Amino acid sequence: MMAKKQDARSPIYNLVVVGLSGTEKEKGQCGVGKSCLCNRFVRPSADDFYLDHTSVLSTSDFGGRVVNNDHFLFWGEVSRVLEEGPECRMHVVEQTEFIDDQTFQPHRSTAMQPYIKRAAATKLASAEKLMYFCTDQLGLEQDFEQKQMPEGKLQIDGFLLCVDVSRGMNRNFDDQLKFVTNLYGHLSKTKKPIVLVLTKCDEGVERYIKDAHTFAITKKSLPVVETSARSNINVDLAFLTLVQLIDKSRGKPKIIPYFEALKLQSQQIASAKDRYEWLINRIVKNHNETWLNTSRRMNTSPEYKEYVFLEGTAKCKKLFQQHVYRLKQEHIERRRKIYLSTLPLALSSLVPDLDEIDQLSWSGVQKVLESKQHFGHWFVVLEDSPWEDTSHIDNMEDERIPSDLLETAEAEEIFNAHLEHLRNECRRAEMRLEFKQKLASSPFVTPGKPWEEARSFIMNEEFYQWLEEPEYLDLYNRHQKEIIDRAKEDFQELLLEYSELFYELEVDAKPSKEKMGAIQEVLGEEQRFKALQKLPAERDALVLKHIHFVYHPTKETCPSSPHCGDSKIEQLLASRFPTCYPFFDIKAHFGDTKADRINLVILGRDGLAREFANEIRALCTNDDWYVLDGKMYELTLRPIEGNVRLPVNSFHTPTFTPHGCLCLYNSKESLSYVVESLERLRESTLGRRDSQLAQLPTSLLLVTKRGVGSYVDIGGETALNLITQGQQVARRLQCSFLDPASPGVGYGHNVNETQINQVLRGLLDIRRSTSFKADLRIVMCLMCGDPYDTEQLLSPFLMHQHCRPMFNSGTSVLLEQTVGGHKLAIELSLLSYHASFTLRKSRLVHGYIAVYSVSRKASLETLCAFLCEVQDIIPVQLLAVGDSQAELSDSDYACEQLMQGEELAHEIEGRFNSVVCGSGGVVGGLHRIEMFHSFLMDVVEKRNIVEATHMYDNVAEACTNENVYSPRCSSPSPVTMFLDSEDDVEPSPPYYDGTLTSHSGGFNLPELDSSDISVISDIRDFENKLNNKVPPQVRVKPGVTFDLRKISRNPYIDTLGHRRSLPSAVTWVPGGDVGYDPSDYAEPMDAVSKPRPSNEEIIYSVPHDSTQGKIITIRNSNRMHSNGNGSDSEADSSSLERRRKISAVGVKPRLYRDRSKRLGKFSESLANEETEDPKKRNLLKSLRRTAKKTRPKPRPAIPKPLESNYFGVPLVNVVSPDRPIPLFIEKCVRFIETTGLNTEGLYRVSGNKSEMESMQRQFEQDHGLDLVEKDFSINTVAGALKSFFSELPEPLVPCALQVDLLDAFKINDREQRLYTMKDVLRKFPRENYDVFKYVMSHLHKVSQLSRVNLMTSENLSICFWPTLMRPDFSTMDALTATRTYQTIIETFIHQCAFFFYNQPLLDSPTGLAGFPASPTTTLSGSSAYSCYRSSPPHTTAHFSPPQQSPPTTPQSPLQSLAGIAYQGGYNLFTHACLFRS
Repeated sequence: MMAKKQDARSPIYNLVVVGLSGTEKEKGQCGVGKSCLCNRFVRPSADDFYLDHTSVLSTSDFGGRVVNNDHFLFWGEVSRVLEEGPECRMHVVEQTEFIDDQTFQPHRSTAMQPYIKRAAATKLASAEKLMYFCTDQLGLEQDFEQKQMPEGKLQIDGFLLCVDVSRGMNRNFDDQLKFVTNLYGHLSKTKKPIVLVLTKCDEGVERYIKDAHTFAITKKSLPVVETSARSNINVDLAFLTLVQLIDKSRGKPKIIPYFEALKLQSQQIASAKDRYEWLINRIVKNHNETWLNTSRRMNTSPEYKEYVFLEGTAKCKKLFQQHVYRLKQEHIERRRKIYLSTLPLALSSLVPDLDEIDQLSWSGVQKVLESKQHFGHWFVVLEDSPWEDTSHIDNMEDERIPSDLLETAEAEEIFNAHLEHLRNECRRAEMRLEFKQKLASSPFVTPGKPWEEARSFIMNEEFYQWLEEPEYLDLYNRHQKEIIDRAKEDFQELLLEYSELFYELEVDAKPSKEKMGAIQEVLGEEQRFKALQKLPAERDALVLKHIHFVYHPTKETCPSSPHCGDSKIEQLLASRFPTCYPFFDIKAHFGDTKADRINLVILGRDGLAREFANEIRALCTNDDWYVLDGKMYELTLRPIEGNVRLPVNSFHTPTFTPHGCLCLYNSKESLSYVVESLERLRESTLGRRDSQLAQLPTSLLLVTKRGVGSYVDIGGETALNLITQGQQVARRLQCSFLDPASPGVGYGHNVNETQINQVLRGLLDIRRSTSFKADLRIVMCLMCGDPYDTEQLLSPFLMHQHCRPMFNSGTSVLLEQTVGGHKLAIELSLLSYHASFTLRKSRLVHGYIAVYSVSRKASLETLCAFLCEVQDIIPVQLLAVGDSQAELSDSDYACEQLMQGEELAHEIEGRFNSVVCGSGGVVGGLHRIEMFHSFLMDVVEKRNIVEATHMYDNVAEACTNENVYSPRCSSPSPVTMFLDSEDDVEPSPPYYDGTLTSHSGGFNLPELDSSDISVISDIRDFENKLNNKVPPQVRVKPGVTFDLRKISRNPYIDTLGHRRSLPSAVTWVPGGDVGYDPSDYAEPMDAVSKPRPSNEEIIYSVPHDSTQGKIITIRNSNRMHSNGNGSDSEADSSSLERRRKISAVGVKPRLYRDRSKRLGKFSESLANEETEDPKKRNLLKSLRRTAKKTRPKPRPAIPKPLESNYFGVPLVNVVSPDRPIPLFIEKCVRFIETTGLNTEGLYRVSGNKSEMESMQRQFEQDHGLDLVEKDFSINTVAGALKSFFSELPEPLVPCALQVDLLDAFKINDREQRLYTMKDVLRKFPRENYDVFKYVMSHLHKVSQLSRVNLMTSENLSICFWPTLMRPDFSTMDALTATRTYQTIIETFIHQCAFFFYNQPLLDSPTGLAGFPASPTTTLSGSSAYSCYRSSPPHTTAHFSPPQQSPPTTPQSPLQSLAGIAYQGGYNLFTHACLFRS
C-alpha cells in the first residue's frame, strides 16, 4: 500500500499469483497455469502468449538476472482502465518453485522456506531482477527487453489463488484442494484480499469446478473467477476483481460466468475474423501472392491488427493461405472451362469430317488428333503432370489445351457432342439440299412470292419438319434473291430486245402513268415480263431506269456497267497505245477515266468576272468537272478584274497555262477595260517566251444584269450601241463575238450554257488543229454485254501497219487504207450503240459498221433501233459475230439471227459479213480488214452527198433555232427561251465521249449548235387556263438573231467571209413554191423563230422563280412538224430544212426505217395506219405525243435598269445591325398585314408583273415609297416580296445547310427531328436568320387567318419553298425531293413559335399560344437572334434509312388536280409521283 501513498493519482497495486507448485511428484507433470495466467494478463496479444513455461531450470538459468536466485518471477507492470475510477497500474509477481534439472529438487535460495510460507510473504525484494517474458529468455536476456523490478521491497496488496480444474496428469484434485486449503490459511493471515481463480476452465471438469466453488463458499464467500488463459477468458476479470477488493472506491466486482464470457469472446473473435477475411478478399486477388508481401500491405489495417491481437499471426497466415488456395482452385476451374470451351473448336478444325471419326472410340480419336499437322496449334503436351500444378495455367496468352485434359470425362462428353453435331449437320445438309432442289423445281415458287404463300406447297415435306424456321426462311430468301436477280437480268434483256420501243417512240424521260401502262401492255405477253408480276414496283423501276439510260446514256447508267462496251474499248486502246489514250489506266480499276483539262481566263471588271466564274462553277458536276457533248472536262477558271500587268492578275502562272480567254462587258467602261487589258497583254508579251498569249483564243460577250432577262431589257439604243461597239472591238482585236443571248435558266443568273459550250468547243477545236487529218469518218458500233471477244473483233483494225492513234479524240483511231486506188486516212470511231445514238445527226459520219451477236436477240434489236434514224444515203456494214464456227453453222438460233441480218442488209442495200470471235477464234481474229473493202468503196462513192446533206442540215437547224433533243433526233439539246409559256426545258443531253470531234480536214464543217433555253411560263396564265380564264393576247416584240459564225472555221467559207462553191457532185432541185440556193445560208438576217412543234408532250415541271410566276417544264419533242392533222406542207413551212432538196437521186433523203419493214415497228406511221389490230393501233397512238394547241405569243417584258443597288445584290448589302430586315421587305409585310391579311389566295394568286417591276423601280428611286398612297394591289406587293428573294444571288436558306435540313427531316422521332432542325437553324448567317425569322413569323400570321384567306401553312409553303430554298434541279434527286423541301418550310411556318421564340411544340396546326402579334414587333435587339443563345433540350439524333421519306396524305386524282390548280406554284412532277403512289 506504500506504492499508493507515493502517487495517489496513479496508484500501483502489487499482485501475487500463487498456487500449487513443487516437484513433479507434488504438482504432477504440468503446473496449474499460474504462468499462463500472468502471461495472458501482462501481454494479452496472441503473439506474445506462450503456452509452455517450465519450472525446471539449470543452475545458471536459476542464477541469471531473470530468476535471480529467487523462487518468484516479476512479470512486469500492467495498466488497465476500470469502469469506475482512474487508470490503475499493477505489478504482477508469480510465486513458484524452481526445480534443479540435475537433482530435480528445489533450487537453494537465500530464503529457504516452504512454498506455503514463502507464497504468503507480503514484502518482496530482489536487486536488479529483470522482468520475465518466457522460458527462451533465460540465458538470452540481451535479446529481450530488459526492465528491472522496482528497487526496494514490494508491498503485496492482494493474492490470486489459482486452482487447476482440468484433469492434470499424475495429479489428484483432492490433494490439490488440500494444498490450496493450507495455502489459503497462510494467505488469510496476511489480511490481504484474495481471489480464487479457477484455471484451465476450457478443459475443466464439472466436479472440480463445483468443489472449488464449495471451497470458496466455506471460506466466507471467497470471490471465484473461472478463467482460461489459453482462450483469454476472464483473465483481466480475475486481476481487476482483486483490484476492486483492494480499492473499494473502484466499485463492486462483477464476476461473469465462464460460459457467458466464452460466448462474448467467441463473438468478438468471429467478428474480427470476418473483417480480416474481408480485408484479404479486397487485397489479395491473385493466387500467386505471398504472405510476406501481403502482411506488409495489411500491417496498418485495423482489421488485421485486431485479428492478430485476438488470434495471432499464425492464424492470420493460415487464413491467408486458405484464401490463396481457394483463388488458385477458382483459377484452375476457369482455365478448365476455357480449355473445354476451346475443345469444340479444336475438334471442328482437326476432325471436321464425319467419315474420319464416326466409327472410332474416344481414345482412337485422340490418336487421330495427335497425328494432325496442326495439333500443336490447339494442344500442348506438358512434362509435369497434372496440368493444374504447372506454370501453363498462369500463361494467359497461351490458350492451348493441355493434352492430359483429354483424359477427363468432360472432354469425352464434348467429343460425343461434336460427333452428334456432325451427324446432325450432315443430315441438315441433306435436308437443305433437298429443300433447295424442291424450291428450284417447284412451279409455285416465283420471284417475289412471299414465304407465307409458298409454305403451303412444301409444308408436308420431310425437310420442312426437320429444319428450323430461321434456317428454311434464310434458304428461301436466298433462293428468292437468286431468282429475282435472274428475273431482273432477263427483264433487262427483254427491254433491250424492245429497243425500238424506247428509241423510236417518245416515251419521255419521266413517262406518265398512262404511258407506263401502255408500255406494260406492249410487254405484257412476254414471259419475262410476267415473271416479275409479284414485284410491279421493281419492274416499273427497271423500266424507268432503262428510260433514264435511253435519255442519259453513260457508262455508269449502262445496263452492262461496269463492263460497258465503251469501257472495254477504252481499256483495249489504252493497252495498245498507252501514251495516246490517257483516259484509262491499266493499273487502275476497270472503267476509270480521266477528263481533259480546259484552262479559261475570264476577264471583266467590277465583280463581273468573279460572278460569272461562280455561275459557271455552279454548272459543273463536282470538283470543277464540266460536261460538254457528253464528255467530262476538268474546267479551271481564272477570273481577272484588275491591272493585267500586275503579277497577281497575270494570265500565265507556274500552275496555270490558259487555253483561251472570255471577255465580259456590260457597259462602255467595262468594254474599255477589256480593250485596254488585251492591248497591254499583247504589248507585254512581245518578244518573250510566252508570246503565244498574244494569239490566245479570245471571245467577247455582252452580259446582262442579273435577273433582268435578255439583252433587250438593257434598254433601247443602249443595248444596240453596246452590241455594235462590241462587234467593232472583236473585229479590231481579231476575236470572236458571241451573241448577247438570253440569260441561263436559273434564279437570276447571267450564264447561258449555250454560250459557254460555244466557247469551249472553239477552244477544243483549236487545240485539236494539230491532230491528224482524216478523209473519212466511220463509226463502228458494238453492243454492250455481247458474249464475243472484243479484242479479237477489233484486233484487225488496230494492227500497227495501218493504224495510228488519234490524240484527244476519245476512242477513235486513224486507219490508212487504199480504196479505189487512192490512199485515204479514215477516222474509225469505236463506240457502243448507246454512245452512237447521239451522233446519228449531230456529227458528220460517212458510214457505220454495225456489229451484233448471233447468240443475242437484244444485240440485233438494238442495231435495228439504231438504224431507224440513220439517213439512207449513209452506207452501212452489218457484221454478225459468233463465238465459234460451229455456232454459226449448227445453232438454229444463230442461223436465224444470221438470216435476219442478211435480209435486213438486203432491204437497206447495205453490206453483210459474219466473223468468229470467241473460243473458236484466235488472237488477232480470223477475219481481215480487207473484208470491208466493198463497204469502204460505198463510203467513198457517197462521200460528197453525205457531207453536203450534213452541212445543210446543220445550217438549217442553226437558222431555224429548232434543234431539240430526243433519242431520235440525237442532237444535244439547244432550246429556246419563251416567256409566259408552260412548255418545258429539254433534259440534259446524253453523254458524248468526244469521239466524233471535228478535226480540220476535208470534211471539217461548222458546228452551229444553237442551244437556247426553252420555255418558261407564267403561273398566272396557268391558273387562268385552269379557271377557264384566257388572258388577252399581247403582241411580241420582234427578235433579232445574230450570226454565231466562227472565224475561219468553215471550209465552205473563205477567210473574207465569202461563200465557196459546193462539191460538184451535189446539185439542188427547187422544192415547194420557193426555190433557193445554198448561198442563202451565208448571212441569215433577222430570222424569226418558227412555232414549236405541236406533237410534243410535257414530261415534268419544276417551279422556277415563283415570284416571277414562272414554271420550267421540260419537254422532249421530235422534229416533225404538224399542221394539225399529222401531215406537213412544205409550202406552209417557214423552216429552211423543209424547203431544201438533194438531187443525188432526185428526192429528199429518207431514213432507213422507211426502207425496211423490219425497222420502225413502233413508228408513228404504223400508229396512224388502219392496221388489222385496232388494239395495237390505239396502243401505239397512246405512246405518241399528243398534239397541243398553239401557245399564245409571249408578252414583252418591261425593261429594268441595267444595274440595281438594291435588288439582286447579296442580302448583307441591304441590311445593317440597326436594320436587320431589308426596308423593302418590311414595307411589304406592313402593307400586307395592315390591308390584305383577309385576301383570298394571298401569295398564291400572282400579281401583275409590270406593276411589280414598276414598284421596284420606284422604290430604288425613293426608299420612302408609300405603298398605300401608290395604291398597289395586295397581289402586286406579295409578288414583289417573293421576287426580292428570288433575285438574291444565294437563297435565303443557305445551300450548304439545305442538305443538313434534309437529313434532319428524315429523323423518325418528331421531337428529335424538330430539335435537330432547330440546331441547323442556329448555323444560319446572322442576316439570313433575322430575315428568315421575320418572314416565317409573317407567314404564320397569314396562316392564322386561313379560314378567310384559304392560305394554310401548307399552301404558303408550296408558294414559298422554291423562292426561299431554290435547290439545284439539274439532278433527279432534287426533283424527287420537292415534297420534302415544301414540308420543311411548312414545318418552320407551323412551328414558328418553337423555332424562333422558344415556345413549346404544337400538336395541331391551329393556334400558337403566346405567339407575338406581328413580326414587326418582335425584332428588338435581344429577341431577334434568340435561338442562337438558347439551346433546347437535345438528344442524340437517330437517323432513319435514307430511302425513307415523310408520309404524305393520300389524295384522290380529283384532289390532286385541284391541288395543282389551287397551289399555283407546286411541282407538277411531284404531283405526278404522288398520284402514281
